[in-house]
Amino acid sequence: MKVLMAPVVVLAALLAAAPASADPGADPAHPTGTAYSPPSVDHTQWARWGRLTSLRVYPTQAGRAAARHAGTAAGDEAWTEVLAQSPDADTPGMRAQFICHWQFAEFAQPGKTSWNLEPWRPVVDDSEMVASGCNPGGSEEPF
Repeated sequence: MKVLMAPVVVLAALLAAAPASADPGADPAHPTGTAYSPPSVDHTQWARWGRLTSLRVYPTQAGRAAARHAGTAAGDEAWTEVLAQSPDADTPGMRAQFICHWQFAEFAQPGKTSWNLEPWRPVVDDSEMVASGCNPGGSEEPF
C-alpha cells in the first residue's frame, strides 16, 4: 500500500501547486483564455527502446508555459500539433498519456527534454494514469 500512496501524495502536491483559475496572464480574447500561443510542440521523434517504441514530444517554451497555466483545451490544441507531426500517434491511450504529461510534467519534472508517449502502454482511467506518473503498465524508459 505504501507504493500506491506515493503517487497520490505527488498528485496532491501537484494539484496544490497548480495555479488558480484566475491566472493574471490570462487573455480572454485567446481561445484557451491564456496569453500563450502555439506552437506548443517543437517537434516529435519516434525512438526504440529494445523492441518497444516511444514517441518523444519536444515542447516549445510557450508549450511548457501553457502547460503550467492553461487548461485542457490548450492541451487538446497541442495534441493536434502532435498528430500533425506524427499522425501514427493516434492510437488508443496515446492522447491520455499526452494530456497527463501536459497537466503534470512541468510540475513534476520542469524542463524535462521530452514528454515520452508509448503506444504499447495499456489504456487506463484518469486516476490510474496519474497514479502511474503518466506511464501506466511499466516504468518510464531510460532515455
